[in-house]
Amino acid sequence: MAQESTEEGRGSPKGGFDRFFKVSERGSSVGREVRGGLVTFVAMAYIIVLNPLILGSFSPDDPAAKTDATGAILGVPQVAAVTALVAGVMTILMGLVANFPFALAAGLGINALVAYTIAPQMSWGAAMGLVVVNGIIVLILVLTGVRTIIFKAVPPALKAAIAVGIGLFISLIGLVDAGFVTPGDGTPVQLGVGGSIATWPTAVFVATLIVMAILVARGIKGGILIGVVIGTVLALVVEAIAGAGPSGPDNPNGWAYGYPALPDSVLGVPDLSLLGSFNFDAWVQIPAISAALLVFSLVLTDFFDTIGTMTGLGRQAGLEKDGKLPNTSRALFVDSVGAVAGGAGSASSNTVYVESAAGIAEGARTGLANIVTGGLFLIAMFFTPLYEIVPIEAAAPALVIVGALMIRQVADIDFSDLTVALPAFLTIVVMPFTYSITNGIGAGFVSYVVLQAATGKARNVHPLMWVVAVAFVIYFGIGPIQSLFA
Repeated sequence: MAQESTEEGRGSPKGGFDRFFKVSERGSSVGREVRGGLVTFVAMAYIIVLNPLILGSFSPDDPAAKTDATGAILGVPQVAAVTALVAGVMTILMGLVANFPFALAAGLGINALVAYTIAPQMSWGAAMGLVVVNGIIVLILVLTGVRTIIFKAVPPALKAAIAVGIGLFISLIGLVDAGFVTPGDGTPVQLGVGGSIATWPTAVFVATLIVMAILVARGIKGGILIGVVIGTVLALVVEAIAGAGPSGPDNPNGWAYGYPALPDSVLGVPDLSLLGSFNFDAWVQIPAISAALLVFSLVLTDFFDTIGTMTGLGRQAGLEKDGKLPNTSRALFVDSVGAVAGGAGSASSNTVYVESAAGIAEGARTGLANIVTGGLFLIAMFFTPLYEIVPIEAAAPALVIVGALMIRQVADIDFSDLTVALPAFLTIVVMPFTYSITNGIGAGFVSYVVLQAATGKARNVHPLMWVVAVAFVIYFGIGPIQSLFA
């Protein structure tokens, strides 16, 4: 259908914008591109709220504070500002360089890996330094053409399992941060407090999740963002009536973090103090093999998500020619630069967003739509005071919804073959059960190589998979190995 609309609207260039972005050539119009860019921003704007709640905290004393190995935090207002800035700049760059309506922002899944797996082992600056290294490596892979070889090395079932595992992982993060899942009395976890939803904040989470799910299920554009806004308004009303208060040692049933109270101001000068706050100290703060495998996990997570997303978006927009997306190398180049920029800006790796599909559905076919989306992200920097009033209970439902969308890829896994099913299963379950994306990828890779070799299918395993599996074995046994040489 997208292809038909593109063919019907083709015409001769009508102005500078039209010629530069090939608007008429792709069957679009300036008005349609502007509308598409606006819709893409509405569909993606939730990341300005969500990324700070995944990466940032209001103080080290918050029960759900994301601290690094030194106990330091990234401030929510600062993360919101750099999230909007980097997303705006990289989205505009994608439009200018690759001429695609593919917007970029901090990648979900990657930011969770940074917050929950990487930062607890080192300083925030070192963690963001690894994100920069990840981007540089992906950039080299793009420029040398090696990216295609690596993409072919990992079996499709494991690629799908990684996405599914990340979906489950971020869903669990949302459920835990919202207080829907808590440590149990005699069990590892339980529902709410004492097996029931006994707090006002958790009730807000449940109500917001239901509303958000309905919006997304009905195909409402910007449904996730609208859900977050509705949840925040509901939280303000509930707090005004019930007075749950902020959570703390004396008030475990309060708002986890992000207190729903009206801000002193709506507009504010963005705090961009996090820009450039990265270093390469990870290699001395933790064992080199651990740092290398963390970078590998970042590359892998970033790598496959981008390829799949761009392929799907290009097909939806009718931009493919002979089954291939033109300017792919340029788009991949910008995407890899987004990883570098995200780490350098302490916003986490930026990648192409599947929510760009919303703008494409509205008619966006060129990079002109990205200019609109990116410009709106830059404007959003000046509204960071608003993001402080969003409690995690109003934003966490977005994690659950995104997780539900990601888990659909489980259909691509052949569970009838145990040599494939078990590695995929371990990849999926180890991520949430160990609270580590790295562990899940490692468990899947090692078990896949072992099972293939043990069943006489060693020749089916790409040499790169053997190298990575050995690296993960060393990673899992780093403690005993270090003790041998102590």
